[in-house]
Amino acid sequence: MKKDIKKFIENLSSEKGYSPNTCRGYKNDLMEFHDYLLESNLPFDPQKIDGLVIRSYLGFLHKKNKKTSIARKLSALRSFFRFMLKTGRLEENPAEGVLTPKRDKTIPNYLSVDDMFRLLDVPQKDTILGKRNRAILEALYSTGVRISELGGLNISNVDFHAGIIRVLGKGNKERLVPIGEKAIFAIKQYMNERAKKEGKLPFEGPLFLNNKGGRLTTRSMARVLENTLKQSGLANRISPHGIRHTFATHMLDAGTDLRALQELLGHATLSTTQQYTHVSIDRLMEIYDKAHPRSGGK
Repeated sequence: MKKDIKKFIENLSSEKGYSPNTCRGYKNDLMEFHDYLLESNLPFDPQKIDGLVIRSYLGFLHKKNKKTSIARKLSALRSFFRFMLKTGRLEENPAEGVLTPKRDKTIPNYLSVDDMFRLLDVPQKDTILGKRNRAILEALYSTGVRISELGGLNISNVDFHAGIIRVLGKGNKERLVPIGEKAIFAIKQYMNERAKKEGKLPFEGPLFLNNKGGRLTTRSMARVLENTLKQSGLANRISPHGIRHTFATHMLDAGTDLRALQELLGHATLSTTQQYTHVSIDRLMEIYDKAHPRSGGK
């Protein structure tokens, strides 16, 4: 079974263009299923795995996993067995008839407009790294891109005149995303500092560099946000993905069309984007309850 998992992961990488992080996630989920079979003395042969085995595995997962995690692991199994079916190793997908656990509705963590501005207003050092950090935070909020997408940007991906960046998203899908004037200004300030250090204005290579001149990692970018949060004094803890949630929520609150937001975020399906409508509706109901004399909220 390990060989089958290896072939499946190779297919995800070479044929579907999945990122190393995504492939690693699939592998971890499938190896967890493999280990469950081993510990439970169940057959490793995919031909002998049926719906009952899958359901017993989900029952095992239920003891220590959230419904979202269980759903993800089941999705990985479905994809793996679908691959086995396609390559002739199986005649039917044992996970296809197993129902996905109903997910709990969760509202993504995000910052209010005031708190987001407070975060962005935290002074950064007047150095090349300080200006880089300012540019990272402004770009994250201005575009709503994933931190991995921002880290993967090259200088050539930024159209400073048009105010657009070219982003390579999940599945190697490219999209164009508008970027605001404040973020463009912050990036230009950073580039000017780089020009002083490098002797000329750079026109190619990674947009954001570490102090050794290499591409800045997503973990280092996350630390920039962590350190700025500490300085801001905000009670809310927020991750880089939380800034993406914040961008989406503020755009919807301002009247952005849901399909337009889907394009900006690079979501494959509209249902993924619709999670943000819960935030806006909850906020709307809160305002209504406080304001309307007959709402019953007073």
